[in-house]
Amino acid sequence: MTSGLDRTDRHILNILQRDSRISNQDLAEKIGLSPPACLRRVRRLREEGIIMAEVALINPRLVGRYINIIVEVEMVRDQLDIYDAFKRKMDAAPEVTQCYQVTGEVDFLLMLMVEDMESYETFTRKYLSTDANLSKFRTLISLRRDKFSTAIPL
Repeated sequence: MTSGLDRTDRHILNILQRDSRISNQDLAEKIGLSPPACLRRVRRLREEGIIMAEVALINPRLVGRYINIIVEVEMVRDQLDIYDAFKRKMDAAPEVTQCYQVTGEVDFLLMLMVEDMESYETFTRKYLSTDANLSKFRTLISLRRDKFSTAIPL
């Protein structure tokens, strides 16, 4: 458990993770605080970086991103400068929605959202196939997204 978070803070965070557009008045009522006290807590959670951002979650299919692809990436060797260069490259790739440096048989796990297979092929040619420090990559295409959540259990 994160130090400094009491039960009220966790309750606020759980509600905001489901609906960050809730009014301060409604949030205060749900958690049993006065609106000024609730607002102070939310501001503190933002200032401390516990609330990193408040964003709109978009339905990928309704904006033309039909294919969710997972890519396992193995680099030629374990070297920090190689890893850092690859991470910078993935930061610049709009198709990459998530990039994880991992332990085990592969070095990176990428999550991509693309329009079609042609878009994915363009991505691989631009970012993966041309990287001399990349040993190999493996593509996993999601047939269906059965669960998706951005909420962190508190």
